[in-house]
Amino acid sequence: MAFNIAAQQSAQYLQPATPPPTPPASGYALPFSAGAYEGRLDDIRRTEYPQLFDSSTLDSGVEPQLKTVFLDHAGSTISSASHIRAVASELLTQIPANPHSRHVESQWTQRRIDHARDRLLEFLGTTAEQYAVVFTANATAAIRLAAEITPLTSDGEFCYTRESHTSIVGVRNLVAERGVKPRPMEFDKIDAVVAPGCGRGTSLLAYTAQCNFSGQRFPLDVADRIAKLYKSDENAAVGHAPWWVLVDAAARAASSPLELNKYKAGPDFVALSMYKIFGAPTGLGALLIRRSSVPYLCPKGYFGGGTVAGLAFDRQWQVYRSDIESRLEDGTLNFQDILSLHHALDAHSRIYGSIHSVASHTQSIVRYALQAMRELRHRNGLPVCEIYGHRDNAQFGPTIAFNVKDRGARHIGYAEVDRLATMAGISLRSGRFCNPGAAQKWLQLSASELMQHSSLGFVCGDDHDLIDGKPVGALRVSFGAMSNEHDIDVLIAFLRQQFCDYSLAKDAVAELSKSPGHAAQSSSSDNSIQARVERVVIYPVKSCHGWTVPPNMSWRITRHGLRYDRSFVIMRENSTVPMQQKQYPKMALIRPRIDEQKSILVLEAQGYSPLEISLRPKDLRLEATESQICGDRIQAVRVRSDHISSWLSSVLSVSCYLACEPRLLASDTAESPDGFAGKSFANEAQILVVTHESARQVEKWVAEDSASSANTQTTRISPMQYRPNVI
Repeated sequence: MAFNIAAQQSAQYLQPATPPPTPPASGYALPFSAGAYEGRLDDIRRTEYPQLFDSSTLDSGVEPQLKTVFLDHAGSTISSASHIRAVASELLTQIPANPHSRHVESQWTQRRIDHARDRLLEFLGTTAEQYAVVFTANATAAIRLAAEITPLTSDGEFCYTRESHTSIVGVRNLVAERGVKPRPMEFDKIDAVVAPGCGRGTSLLAYTAQCNFSGQRFPLDVADRIAKLYKSDENAAVGHAPWWVLVDAAARAASSPLELNKYKAGPDFVALSMYKIFGAPTGLGALLIRRSSVPYLCPKGYFGGGTVAGLAFDRQWQVYRSDIESRLEDGTLNFQDILSLHHALDAHSRIYGSIHSVASHTQSIVRYALQAMRELRHRNGLPVCEIYGHRDNAQFGPTIAFNVKDRGARHIGYAEVDRLATMAGISLRSGRFCNPGAAQKWLQLSASELMQHSSLGFVCGDDHDLIDGKPVGALRVSFGAMSNEHDIDVLIAFLRQQFCDYSLAKDAVAELSKSPGHAAQSSSSDNSIQARVERVVIYPVKSCHGWTVPPNMSWRITRHGLRYDRSFVIMRENSTVPMQQKQYPKMALIRPRIDEQKSILVLEAQGYSPLEISLRPKDLRLEATESQICGDRIQAVRVRSDHISSWLSSVLSVSCYLACEPRLLASDTAESPDGFAGKSFANEAQILVVTHESARQVEKWVAEDSASSANTQTTRISPMQYRPNVI
């Protein structure tokens, strides 16, 4: 690999938070943050968000040292210190109680809950006269509840726009049970779809106010437009229009005022999550229901505690409570999180003044980041970042989705970039961000491609970031109220150092698979790797001893890595987690070797007869099972052999068995048995390359640490201690 990564890499990016490093003379360094929140942003970050910094430097009298650059505010923003302290203080001085009781503490809690509803509505720019607040577990629960109570008819439709979150797309299965047809659509087709005469029944239109993939924003006046269409329709029925509108505002509400009162009709439902706006509480969402829509709602099928005014045990009779909030909030509310909401609103107002100030600041931040990322180029003039969205005069929030390209315009896997960013102390997001429609649009992925990927064993959230050179996901940076330009400077410095003028250097890697002496040296001036391979090592059984390929023998590289590398794992009975040498040191006693002529793996251990295992899947008795590597579920198969299990159990002094992934035993997927697909048993990448230089550098750092701690013992670090595949 050509990445210049070291164990202490983060220190080269995470310099003291203020003043920020001088950015390159590219023209994008606008001095906007100096005036953010009346010039208080640096103080706000230090006092309200100490979790961003190394705690030992906060009170040292010098500029605090950043611990992390947090760029995943669309996932969840950061809770403020004053908010958390206020919550702790109230819980230590008051007794929040179940509001369904009638004692003093219960009544006090109920009053706080009622007041929280009003305060949340005020924050969103509306009142209790216009909207009811139904507390839920999160925005997803709010979306589901809205779908359940919409009075859909079987001749109606459920329409959802392309940029919808998975939680909205999932409604299609819920309404299908009621005979309602789902209809995916583009946002700009709404007016044509909802026009009078285009449908017969009662339908639901759901869309997101801000795409959590690209950050694109969509207007909140759709319900107003529908109301006008049907108000002018002489044949329209009296009452609610045949189209109901659900808006997912979870992403948008954190950085933009919704100002719901300015809409005459307004959406019927608005879904929210509190942690997206305030960082905490994480177990609290809300569904806003327009008061004028309440009389037309469909009764819920299920009812829980607190939702009924009368109920018979032995007769199908119940009377629901009259107020819509109590009628829909099943069971005891999360009252402690609702109390936390009070302190979140207090802290937000005290720190930032208003959501309008946050909106102005985050828009400045995203403009700064966009310009810096667009100007980041290789020396040949090609861009480093491929940015999705933020064009065509559309409105966008403080979110940027992108992928990284090398100097040959080839995509670099987003999972690899994500891991390197983590090492550099930068927290961002990678994947498809639970937004299938936007991902398909910007990454140009068809439904048939996604289905094909799934059939090959690829799943959302795994490390398969490139398929045939094409990205199946992206990277996302998103900014919050407390983000500043220094965060972006760190990101740009990281991207510049790691990827500017970087080449994937496929030719040098391919050389490994065909060179009889393992010598790989670039002959192309376009290649960034100049190295001589000293040793190639494979680990046929994960966590056991390695086997060095003889110098005069060539070794095949498949699409899964070095052939036979980590093709087997040893599993304890009744466990899905492979045994590791850290927990079972005796695994180091098992030494493998491969006899390619006989196509067998030989395991040897002192005091035991050698164990021979066929490397032909058809010779093995296999039984499907499952394994977990670094939290990922891996499809595997158990090797059913009493002889093999007995040998391993005897050597390791624990009841265990051998498992493998047949696809990895074959040279290609075409040779694999039918029905098996999966990924490598390697923890991260398929091939680990270690240089003598890097091992010496770590040895130097250890020596420096030992000298500072008065430890005179010398530590020698061999490249083999890293369990590499290539030295």
